Amino acid sequence: MLLPVGGSIFFIPYLYPKSNNMKKLTILLLVLAALTSCKVSVQHGDDAKSKQSSVNTEALKSVLYMQTAAEYRALCYQTFNFGKVRLDNYLKRMNMSKKYAIVVDIDETVLDNSPHAAQSLIDGTNYPTGWSEWIKKAEAKPIPGALEFLNYADEKGIDVFYISNRKEELKEATIVNLQEVGFPNVSDETVMLRTTTSGKEPRREVVSETHEIIMLFGDNLTDFLPVFEKKSIDDRFGLVDKYEKEFGAKFFVLPNPSYGDWEGAIYDFDYSLSEQEKLSAKAKMLNGFME
Repeated sequence: MLLPVGGSIFFIPYLYPKSNNMKKLTILLLVLAALTSCKVSVQHGDDAKSKQSSVNTEALKSVLYMQTAAEYRALCYQTFNFGKVRLDNYLKRMNMSKKYAIVVDIDETVLDNSPHAAQSLIDGTNYPTGWSEWIKKAEAKPIPGALEFLNYADEKGIDVFYISNRKEELKEATIVNLQEVGFPNVSDETVMLRTTTSGKEPRREVVSETHEIIMLFGDNLTDFLPVFEKKSIDDRFGLVDKYEKEFGAKFFVLPNPSYGDWEGAIYDFDYSLSEQEKLSAKAKMLNGFME
């Protein structure tokens, strides 16, 4: 098969193989060729200056999904709308002499960082390049539905806590961003960033000392329970099945096709692997329907 990529022609033997292993190899070769050679023309600003940049085509779809898919927006609204329904049910039976809390993650849960992901694609860079610079701009917009839901909870007397694995040095900018877009109960005490460990359970325990946590929102399973940390794909599936009844009751998941432990589990959380090694591991995980 002749594959035109970035002005060059690649010959890749497409054999219509009988085995899925051969098909996975063919897919991997196609994606590797695209990753190493694909170019995109991007318009910058009013001067419409054209810039040619190498693009990680594997990540392109996930970023575009978050930035252009109305379905992504609908899923976010759906999560927070159902959260409101559950909160209303809680309110009917709460003892309001107690203090209640909702705990939320920040990135891809209440703030949208897809502009950083898009800029990384345009510039041909990877995380963490540009991450601190993006956060310090304090320009992230709210995830659809998040602002309305959390302000509703605040009006009902529920305290909101923001637990994130952003670095502590980025706390000031994070607080500014959350406050400027209108999130409630944002302070040095309620915004709890990573210090000595990325595990969030110690910070949730601090909240539990003064409040009963009734709901948690996040885009990663570790936003809910520490038992999910660094688990294999099969273990993650098993644990989700075990806690099935908590999802939609106490745990509320936001979609994030761009990054997360779901991806790390594919290559056993070995982030030292090269991009091509990670891609190879992903290709091997494809599960088709033909022998």
